Amino acid sequence: MSAHPYRFGIEEEYFLADAETRGTPRRSVKPFHQAAGERLPEIGRELLQCQVEVCTPPSTEFAAAHASLLRQRRALAELGGEHGLLVFAAGTHPIADWARQLPTKGDRYRGILRDVGLAGRRSLICGMHVHVEVADPDRRVALMDRLLPFQPLLFALSASSPFWQGKPTGLSAYRLSAFGELPRTGLPDLMGDAAAYERYVRIMTNAGSIQDASFLWWSLRPSIKFPTLELRIADSCTRLSDAIVVAALFRCLVRLVERRPDIHAGLTGVSRAIAAENLWRAQRSGIEAELIDEASEQAFSFPAALDTLLSLIAEDAEALDCTAEVADAHRILQEGTSADRQIAAFEATRGGDTSNRQALDAVVDWLAETTREG
Repeated sequence: MSAHPYRFGIEEEYFLADAETRGTPRRSVKPFHQAAGERLPEIGRELLQCQVEVCTPPSTEFAAAHASLLRQRRALAELGGEHGLLVFAAGTHPIADWARQLPTKGDRYRGILRDVGLAGRRSLICGMHVHVEVADPDRRVALMDRLLPFQPLLFALSASSPFWQGKPTGLSAYRLSAFGELPRTGLPDLMGDAAAYERYVRIMTNAGSIQDASFLWWSLRPSIKFPTLELRIADSCTRLSDAIVVAALFRCLVRLVERRPDIHAGLTGVSRAIAAENLWRAQRSGIEAELIDEASEQAFSFPAALDTLLSLIAEDAEALDCTAEVADAHRILQEGTSADRQIAAFEATRGGDTSNRQALDAVVDWLAETTREG
C-alpha cells in the first residue's frame, strides 16, 4: 500500500433479513454464506450469522471504489434472493430481536463472546470502516488524536440507525449506544504519541485484557493489519453515495492534519469532552445537530460546521482529485440521511389500518432496495 500516498479502502457491513418476515432469517444462513464465499472472494463474516461484510481493494480512485461496492451490493442482493433473504446496509436492524441471533463460528468470535458475555450477543449493529494510508507508523497515533474533533460530523452524515428492536429510538443513530456496551469502544483517549500508545497496548496485552491491538474497538485506530488509520465511527450507509462522501472527507482530513501541524495541536481533556458531547448531539439529531466549536466556545449549525470543514480541506480535495465527492455532502443535507429517510418511510406508512410492525416492514423494504441500487 505504500506505492501511493493516501490510498484508501472501504469496508461495509450488511444485515441479512428474512425476505417474507423482514426479521431474523427463519432458516439457516449457512448456505448463503457458503455461496457468497464461492462467488465473492471479498466477502467476510462478522460476529453474528445474520451479518456479512464486503471490502474494496486499496485504491486512489473513488470511482473504482464505488464500482466495486456497487457490484458487491448487487451480487449479494441477487444471492440473497436465491436464498429467501434481503440484504441491506444500516447501523441497526429495525426489526430483528438480538436474543434470536446466532453467533458466527470461529475461535475469535467465541473468544469475544466469552469475554464480553451478553453485550456481545446484543451487538446487532453494522458499521462502515474507512482505511487511509499513513506511510510513517510513528505518525499515526498523533494524527489519530488530532482527527478526534472531526469524528462527530462524519458520524452525523452516516446516521442510519433510528430503530432498535422494533421500536423508534428517538435518535438518528442508536448504533453507538448498543456498541457502547462493549469495552474499549467510542472515541479513543488522547494518546499523544506512538510510544505512549505502544505502552498502553503492551500493558493491556501483558495484563490479559486483550490479545492484540485489534481488540481496541475505538471509533478511530491505527490498523495492525495495514499501514493505515482506520475510521470506524460511521454507521453502515444505506446509500452508497453517502459512504463515498464519508470516505472522501476522511481521506482529505488525514492529508489536512499531516500538512497542517497547527490543526488541533495540543488537544486536552476538555477537547475530548467536547468531542464526546458533539458525538452525542450527532447521535441524537444527525445533521440537525448544532456542533460546539472549542476555539470560539460557540455552537454552530451543522451546515455551517460542514462549510467550515469543506473550506479547510479544499486544497486536499483538489490534490486527491475528490472535490466532487466531498461536495456531495451538501446532497445529504438536502435529501436527509438514511435515518431521516427511514423515519419518513415509517411515518408515511403508519396510521389507519397499518400497524407499527407493517410500517417497519416498509422501512426494511426501502433499506434493501436502496442498498441494492446503491
